[in-house]
Amino acid sequence: METFKKLLFLLNSNERKRLVLLLIMITIGALLDMIGVASILPFMAVLTNPSIVDTNLALNILYQASYNFGVENIQQFLFALGVLVFVTLVITLIFKAFTFYAQIRFIQMCEYGIAKRLVEGYLKQAYSWFLSRNSAELGKNILSEVGAIIGYGINPFLGFVSKGLVAIAIISLLIIADPKLTLIVGSSLGISYVIIFYSIRNYLKKLGKVRFKKNQLRFSAISEAFGAAKEVKVGGLEQVYIKRFSDPAHSFAEAQASSSTIAQLPRFFLEAIGFGGIILLILYMMTKTGNFNNALPIISLYVFAGYRLLPALQVLYSSFAQFTFVGPALDKLYYDIKNLEPSHENQDQGVISLNENITLKNIHYNYPNSSRITLNDISINIPAKSTVGLVGATGSGKTTIVDIILGLLEAQKGTLEIDGKVITKQNSRSWQKSIGYVPQFIYLSDDSVTNNIAFGVETKCIDQKAVEKAAKIANLHNFVIEELPKQYQTTIGERGVRLSGGQRQRIGIARALYHNPKLLILDEATSSLDNQTEEVVMEAVNNLGKKDITIILIAHRLNTVKNCDVIFKLQKGQVIDQGSFDKIITSNKNLSSFS
Repeated sequence: METFKKLLFLLNSNERKRLVLLLIMITIGALLDMIGVASILPFMAVLTNPSIVDTNLALNILYQASYNFGVENIQQFLFALGVLVFVTLVITLIFKAFTFYAQIRFIQMCEYGIAKRLVEGYLKQAYSWFLSRNSAELGKNILSEVGAIIGYGINPFLGFVSKGLVAIAIISLLIIADPKLTLIVGSSLGISYVIIFYSIRNYLKKLGKVRFKKNQLRFSAISEAFGAAKEVKVGGLEQVYIKRFSDPAHSFAEAQASSSTIAQLPRFFLEAIGFGGIILLILYMMTKTGNFNNALPIISLYVFAGYRLLPALQVLYSSFAQFTFVGPALDKLYYDIKNLEPSHENQDQGVISLNENITLKNIHYNYPNSSRITLNDISINIPAKSTVGLVGATGSGKTTIVDIILGLLEAQKGTLEIDGKVITKQNSRSWQKSIGYVPQFIYLSDDSVTNNIAFGVETKCIDQKAVEKAAKIANLHNFVIEELPKQYQTTIGERGVRLSGGQRQRIGIARALYHNPKLLILDEATSSLDNQTEEVVMEAVNNLGKKDITIILIAHRLNTVKNCDVIFKLQKGQVIDQGSFDKIITSNKNLSSFS
């Protein structure tokens, strides 16, 4: 029951409504199945003993009524019954085919819906949430575990309901025909399945845990191998990563195979029991009636019912087996969706523009699960249209300050204010619209130069003039025009593998400038450029600083921050010095860099 609750929790309200409609269709299909099975009995009764129409009240009434449809004798009546049975079966099959289509569509839309909700839920989490999550795990949950939930959870659930109703309908019919025999046969089959399931339930749980764990390991291995392809090739680590993938992948496949086998194994055992049961049934009915012809209708009923009932019982067992197997994956997705924080985004709040200053007041911050204080009572004022440098050794807090200014991290104490307006979760998106950000490591997609500069903008909405303007400022335009075969439409490869480090970085700078930001933040963005290229780019950046834009630079090189209006030097989460470039140099004699 707990599994069913978790499965239903994963569905939204519209999906639950469609599920109810689908269950109604499944119920109708079960009733049609029962009618189809029941229709065999009168046909076989008349076929083996035509005179029964005179002694059986129901058949006599039906026979008399058939005169109104042109039936003149018992042969025509038998033919009419046969046609009626066939039409009933055809209608049942057509309806079940339509139900099957509705079921398949429902399953696929559920997979799409759950995956989309996970993507949406993950992406709308705070930036700090991502710092403690593995990207390969998130990808696995969306691309693999959702499919497992559908294949081993929702699909079996529908099969369980469908075949459960069929089993109830057919057993009810058999009870009417012969209660004692039905009780004996039904109890034997039911108890057999229950004993088998409870004997392997714990093993299925173990297999489910193995599948979930090994799936995580194989996704991580692939993510690492392809993400570090250069290091893997140089270090000759191909076999290491092949083994790192193949070991968990093999265990994953073994768990899948074992689960599938266990889910189907009883079928072969019980088919043998069913075949033997038919022989015993024939002997029993022969003994009871003393005449094969008299026994044939009820035998036919049980044989046809068994033909429908055994697969239904097998699906019921298989559903329970698959529910047990998928338990760990279901628990993980249930936990994630239940515990994802709701988005704090407000719709269409406009833009918070920077006109006066950026103020950080008494900022305190330390990362989750870390005892070290990252920022300790930081207070900084950055006037609009100024160029500011943040310098200090690795771990001094520079990037954390920038992440707070970007609205990605929220200080535990203190406030970030833009022109006196406090930035919170509710309005951070409006502030971010005014920011252009260039990280040290640029993400580039396997797309054109244009689409990488106008990152995230639909192709039809891209302003090509703005793209080229940003490229010129970043000292990228001439390279694109003169050296790339398709110029701005040239595909640069995944992560920009066809470009040099400096070229990739300049695309990142152009991307940040595309939307004409009020604040430009360069987080060691020129660190991979050669001195000559950095000088050209920084000249362009410094010229921007003379216009309507504020610039924050994080750097280690002295030349990068030499034209800053003010430089803040950080150490162990505190500002230990601030002033002009000359003042910082004077205060730190023998300084060759800020690393």
